[in-house]
Amino acid sequence: MTDSSNAIHLHDIMGMIPHRYPILLVDRILDYKAGEWAIGLKNVTFNEPHFQGHFPAQAIMPGVLIVEAMAQTAAVLVVKTVGDEARSRLVYFMSIEEARFRKPVVPGDALHIHVKVLQNRRNVWKFSAEAKVGDTVCAEATYSAMIMDKTGV
Repeated sequence: MTDSSNAIHLHDIMGMIPHRYPILLVDRILDYKAGEWAIGLKNVTFNEPHFQGHFPAQAIMPGVLIVEAMAQTAAVLVVKTVGDEARSRLVYFMSIEEARFRKPVVPGDALHIHVKVLQNRRNVWKFSAEAKVGDTVCAEATYSAMIMDKTGV
């Protein structure tokens, strides 16, 4: 998939969400429609710290990190939907449901994260997501998140 005019690059993502290496898990937003959906990209590389122990003989990206990549993609979508006021807020997980891990994600994979907004009521959002390598679904989940002021932590 090529970049659209809606692509959001790493430097801009870092201006929208507080995550930094090694937990920043979205390299680019390839495309999005505010309030509806986004497609994120995570280039999986062998030098990521979790591969030292998961697993040394056969590196596999931990499922919780795939779900975190889904959440970060959704957080960028929320910022693009709500606008600049969201930059001073944080997006917190409330629930993760129906998580399924179908195929291992390994170094060298380009993980495409497809996020859809299912519901938005005030500061609570619900999403569905699929993480794909090529046309193969590797993981999927439905999850909820709440937007809160950073001072409310």
